[in-house]
Amino acid sequence: MARATGVSTATVSRALRGLPNVSETTRAIVRQAAAELGYVPSSSAAGLASGRTMAMGVVVPTLELWFYSTVLEGVDAVLRRAGYDLILFNLGDRHGERERVFDRSILRKRTDALIALCVDFSAEERRQLASTGHPTVIVGGAVRGLRHVAIDQLGAARMATEHLIGLGHRDIAHVAGDAIPGYTKDAPEQRRRGFQNALAAHGLQNRPEWTVHGAFDLATARRAVAELLERPGPRPTAIFADSDEMAIGAMVAARSAGLQVPEDLSIIGIDDHRLAAPFELTTVAQDPFEQGALAARMLLEELRTRTPVKRSVRMPVQLIVRGSTAAPPVAAPASAPAAAPSRLTPASPPAA
Repeated sequence: MARATGVSTATVSRALRGLPNVSETTRAIVRQAAAELGYVPSSSAAGLASGRTMAMGVVVPTLELWFYSTVLEGVDAVLRRAGYDLILFNLGDRHGERERVFDRSILRKRTDALIALCVDFSAEERRQLASTGHPTVIVGGAVRGLRHVAIDQLGAARMATEHLIGLGHRDIAHVAGDAIPGYTKDAPEQRRRGFQNALAAHGLQNRPEWTVHGAFDLATARRAVAELLERPGPRPTAIFADSDEMAIGAMVAARSAGLQVPEDLSIIGIDDHRLAAPFELTTVAQDPFEQGALAARMLLEELRTRTPVKRSVRMPVQLIVRGSTAAPPVAAPASAPAAAPSRLTPASPPAA
């Protein structure tokens, strides 16, 4: 390869692994020569030279949820360009799987670094991680004592609730996610606080009986909202759901109850799930692909420089208004006078 391109062996290696300090012209020449010669870089050989495995571990609670699979796509895109392999550890809520991941894989140094998706670590697991010297980043939630890449969970929930309040809604229900033992708790806890803080800032009543639990699952949320809408007494005019999947479940339940969205009931979620646009769901969008990509880049840079990057990163969110939210029905009962939108985020104007 070096002879074919007229550059040094080290430059060839850097170009094929996507490392810096190689001009784009040289990188293109090396890649073209590699394609013509049918050259495939060996991660094993690179590992022998560097003392590394040239693999990064990613621990996921499950592969079923959109957030986790999209983060994985972002991680994989960065690692492939850098010549790194991805080793996936899917916990899958199976008994003993966490112990297997640590005892047989991480502690035996099968990887150079670790990304954990919404996984909290016990004191013993933290001790084991520290003993390996593995650089570690959490994606999707904050874990005490470890770096993380995540959104402002409280701010995203408040932004969504502020949107409903800005449209004139005063009676707002909440479809809450649930904390799972062994996984990060800040998403459900902070989103609940963001919802409640927005109501309090506008002098609106938080009705505990209008908080139902959807377990971050479409089917569970549909059942919970269906039960809420069947109760006697006043109904909410809007619903904030902790995730788009639960918001879509709420939309299905509303339509099954004979309600029109948004004419009778406005619904908003968080995520910008791939189904959000087809369902015309208003949402606070996050970018899990970029969260995974950034976590991978952080660890690769730390492995390259051998300098720990101690900072956590807060990723941006964006309100995307679609067809699932509008002003409340004219005849809807008011539980408190509407207040002016807070300064946290600009509220969308009422629909015409």
